[in-house]
Amino acid sequence: MSGPSRSHTYGDVVNESPRELLGRIVADLGGSERESQQEMVDAVAATMDDGGVLLVQAGTGTGKSLGYLAPAIAAARDHDKRTVIATATLALQRQLVERDVPAAIGAVSEADVSAAVLKGRGNYICVARLRGRPEDDEQTELDLPAVGGRLERQAAELREWAEETASGDRDDYTNALDPRVWRAVSATGKECVGPSKCPFSDECFSEQAKRSTQEADIVVTNHALLALDALDGATVLPEHDFLIVDEGHELASRVTSTRTEQLGAGSIERANRAARSWLTEGAAEHLTEASEGLEKALLDLPQQRTRFTDLPAELIDALAALRDAAHLAESELTSGADGESRSRADSDDVRRHRAQAALAEIHDIAGRVLAGSAAASPTDVIWFGGDQDPYLYVAPLNVAGVIGGYLQEPSATVLTSATLELGGNFDAVADELGLGDSWQDIDVGSPFDYGQQGILYVASDLPKPGRDGPDPALLERLHDLVVAAGGRSLVLLSSWRAVERVADYLADNPVPDVKVMVQQRGDPVASLVHKFNQDETSVLVGTMSLFQGVDVPGRSCTCVIIDRIPFPRPDDPVLAARAELAEQSGSDGFMSVSMPRAALLLAQGSGRLIRTDSDRGVVAVLDPRLRTARYGRYLVESLPAFWPTTDTDAVLAALDRLAREPS
Repeated sequence: MSGPSRSHTYGDVVNESPRELLGRIVADLGGSERESQQEMVDAVAATMDDGGVLLVQAGTGTGKSLGYLAPAIAAARDHDKRTVIATATLALQRQLVERDVPAAIGAVSEADVSAAVLKGRGNYICVARLRGRPEDDEQTELDLPAVGGRLERQAAELREWAEETASGDRDDYTNALDPRVWRAVSATGKECVGPSKCPFSDECFSEQAKRSTQEADIVVTNHALLALDALDGATVLPEHDFLIVDEGHELASRVTSTRTEQLGAGSIERANRAARSWLTEGAAEHLTEASEGLEKALLDLPQQRTRFTDLPAELIDALAALRDAAHLAESELTSGADGESRSRADSDDVRRHRAQAALAEIHDIAGRVLAGSAAASPTDVIWFGGDQDPYLYVAPLNVAGVIGGYLQEPSATVLTSATLELGGNFDAVADELGLGDSWQDIDVGSPFDYGQQGILYVASDLPKPGRDGPDPALLERLHDLVVAAGGRSLVLLSSWRAVERVADYLADNPVPDVKVMVQQRGDPVASLVHKFNQDETSVLVGTMSLFQGVDVPGRSCTCVIIDRIPFPRPDDPVLAARAELAEQSGSDGFMSVSMPRAALLLAQGSGRLIRTDSDRGVVAVLDPRLRTARYGRYLVESLPAFWPTTDTDAVLAALDRLAREPS
């Protein structure tokens, strides 16, 4: 795929090839050359030269960020071409912005190459809200006097920081912060009145960030903004020649999340409060009645997650009434606004626009749900999330049609990840992204020798997993593995029920000198992982959020234990609807939807073990189906090429030897 490294000639000047540029960057950083990284650079550079879409699987340790940054810098230096790089996770975005991009550009200091970062508007302080009257904003969004104490102190600290910060970026704020406090001083894109009317546009942090991207050669953003740029028809990102999608395995699910909306009585009441001072008594009462009607219709539904193919008549009536009430209220705000007579809106108009945007959103979501329920061939999935504050949800059934065309718009697009190849090929990811036949792929491998560094142990003698959580035999085997490893284990479980069962078992059967850390709902993952990394003999027990993004090199993680193949939950409304659609088109819904998702998560979870070329250890899958089921081969082919075994005694002995090695 990659071909020979290419040099570029302009007049009498011969510029170094992207591979040669990579060598200079790596040398400047004090690193060593990696064949897989060089192969990736050649493939990315060739795609930038020739055009098209390239899928690059780059295993852990490849250094894939430099693998695409070297060609992007060369394209900017030699051709004045702009590259947009989109990541799925905040951790990778930070790594790029704070470390990789400055270091790579710094290594070619003779070239005039610049970079900027762009995030969604809601990630920045809104100066209009910050400077607004507290009685207008905080009490609408937060009601600070009512909550008092902790949140009030946080709000005061945030305001003090906001007056000093140069970026206004939420990620630059290091103090503890409740999401409600941030919400009180930030604004979404829909809530923003726009730079032409906002009296604070010159000071706007979001606009400053956006302006900086207009001159930058490399723009780092995220999948969510990429989705907005693709789906909403708005120009969110600057014009660009090349697009790099890192963590490309996540793109389809992030696009789906961006287009997933929810509607409930709480959000309607907040919009009503925000708009009330501009509404006639009749419009406000109409909106209140409609909100109460929707709440009653939702409370009459079974209090469990329910996907709708046909909405109940009572819910249809309630949604229609809400749509009409929101439209009436929005019309009153629009007709009452006099901002058009001025070149700049005042703070009243900014607040009015925010209330109007909230009403428009309610109107649009209600209309979207009604249209989706009435369509002969629905494009959305609609479901009810039953809890104490019930909401209706609506999400796209499929994003391939829109995102596939968008990915083929730039001169060249590269999607990369350590887990793009599932079941031995790239077809599942390409289908999910709507690429059709217009793509190429390459697996550059990894510098790690997985067969020598790691063991894949499948506990084929254990019973198949049941619906009641881990059984006693599994718990006992898990305990044996933890004992043999002397702690040093990351335990990845399929449900919160399993987390509780395993935590209780380890508490009742403690391992000497081993601390067990248990993830709780809502726990920040980063702090848990840091504690696990710092305590070499500890055990970290958690669920799905730990399958990805956990980077713990060295002896602290020599055993990764996975209780069962991570198939999607049967009641996942979006994936269940997609499986049904596949069945209707003649495909196997399980193999085309559930299997790739399980393979991806299993590969991501297994990838937590080997993070450097000196790491060694065991991935233990306590689900015999990986060995015995007909689909087991597909899953194993999606994993790093560990040495496979079902020999429990051999695995326990290997872990014991690793535990006894000197630190």
